[in-house]
Amino acid sequence: MKLKKHIYCRHFSDYEIPFFDVDAMHIMWHGHYVKYLEMARCAFLEEINYTYDVMEHYGYGWPIVQLNLKYVKPALFRQKIRVNLALVEYESCIRIDYTIVDLNSGQKLTQASTTQVAVAIESGEMQLQTPQSWRSAVENYRDFQPL
Repeated sequence: MKLKKHIYCRHFSDYEIPFFDVDAMHIMWHGHYVKYLEMARCAFLEEINYTYDVMEHYGYGWPIVQLNLKYVKPALFRQKIRVNLALVEYESCIRIDYTIVDLNSGQKLTQASTTQVAVAIESGEMQLQTPQSWRSAVENYRDFQPL
């Protein structure tokens, strides 16, 4: 039996696939999907007022340590998509699940997840627990759902 993940926060971002992200068949190149995950993650971080600049101010870098992608159906030139983001872990790392869907039909195009860890900039040491500044930003978000 698979346990359902708790979702602490949700966010979404909408985009239209531009010409420079597609190949000769008007299909979005597989490597560009990561860019859309990053743009959606940055939009979420803006929403909770904890951007990469703020992270650096508090003395932490947040490298991606794991990325998973499952391509279900290709995104096409000029297609409008929605990147749904679900924060599923925030105390020991930042773990986000994503679903990219066609904006008009809701049809799933891609599933993905990223994991980031806090690293102290000064020492380069990975933190076993996320910094309090990050946890506070998440917990103060208007849509935060505690366990």
